[in-house]
Amino acid sequence: MAKGPRSRILSAYLAWSDRATNFGEQTLARRLAQGKEDGDRLAERRGQSVLPRPDGPLVWFHAASVGESVSLLEMIRRMGEERPDLSFLLTTGTVTSATVLAERLPERTVHQYVPLDVRPWLRRFLDHWTPDLVVLAEGEIWPGMLHEVTSREVPVAMINARMTDASFRRWRWARGAATSLLARINHVQAQDKATADRLLALGLSQTRLEVTGTLKEGSGALPDNEAERGHLTALLAGRPCWLAASTHPGEEALAAEAHAQGLKSWHKLLLIIAPRHPERGPNIAATLRRDGWKVALRSADDEIGAETQIYVADTVGEMGMWYRLCPVTFLGGSLVDVGGHNPFEPAALGSAILHGPHVGNFADIFDRLRAARAVRLVTADTLGDAVTQVLEPDQAAGMAHAAWEVCSEGADVTEKAMDLLFAMLDGVD
Repeated sequence: MAKGPRSRILSAYLAWSDRATNFGEQTLARRLAQGKEDGDRLAERRGQSVLPRPDGPLVWFHAASVGESVSLLEMIRRMGEERPDLSFLLTTGTVTSATVLAERLPERTVHQYVPLDVRPWLRRFLDHWTPDLVVLAEGEIWPGMLHEVTSREVPVAMINARMTDASFRRWRWARGAATSLLARINHVQAQDKATADRLLALGLSQTRLEVTGTLKEGSGALPDNEAERGHLTALLAGRPCWLAASTHPGEEALAAEAHAQGLKSWHKLLLIIAPRHPERGPNIAATLRRDGWKVALRSADDEIGAETQIYVADTVGEMGMWYRLCPVTFLGGSLVDVGGHNPFEPAALGSAILHGPHVGNFADIFDRLRAARAVRLVTADTLGDAVTQVLEPDQAAGMAHAAWEVCSEGADVTEKAMDLLFAMLDGVD
């Protein structure tokens, strides 16, 4: 494999990473104190594992966090069905991702926290797991990791690659380092042309790149606890409801204002708020109560009563249930400048989608959904009107069906990724 041009910045980083164990320990201690690490599994972040390596070929998938890792599960399941000899290692870096994955891992798949980018820890990790193929999801590139893997002649693929303009601008300041690192990746499948253009501008060879679309289009629908959903449906007793999903600070207040407007037309309407970061739930509930709302909090085991106006669903791993319960979803991270979240999750489960203007993280997907009239763009001032209108059954059903059709068009993305990875495993370049 070509190693690319030498980069002084990269050489300096790698030399630092060789001696960064003290820095790594300090980082872990700080993150543990902040609640960002799992104390019972902290050794994994140092490259240590109590789990044995399975026999036979092993594919190592790495994803940054929840969304990226969940998008891989359907493909891992299908790869395992086609190749019973394969085992899979899935690494992430967040506690939330480990919680979500705990009950959803396909057969012959184990989860580990990824080591920090400290080369002695990475060597320990690779000595134990000895993967036959490494697959990076979206854009998670750590120089130490990539150098240690490729120094052992392990092939590397990047699938579902996405590079935002902000990330591109950061890498452009270290273009030599970016070019050297990209030269170590055998194949890249990009989500969209914008990402492909940015990777090419950073020095990735055109022969190693293809645009395939987003893997999230081909991922399975989010899971559902059918018994619990039945319980909640009984509590709703026919009440209409809508969902504010993956909300960020500032959006809960806007959703409440829209809810007040919706209540004028839809009596007994219930708003379910599922914040992007569930730990914010108690504060969200307290703020809404101070504003006069009657609020139930899921983490406190509050039930939905006849008087409940807003239900704060501050839990992990239950989004599939909320999308199934609510015919209309406002997708958060879009009325504040976050960049939006994955619209295929509600689309796959029949919930009509409302979104704000800030959807740059999924711009190509939202463009396709808007062209199909499958989503509706709102502002803080128009969200209430949109909720009121789209709650009409014919409106919600029409939008949801159009979104599902767009979602289904991308099912071949998973097939393309699987074909690539099987070919790499079999040594076909």
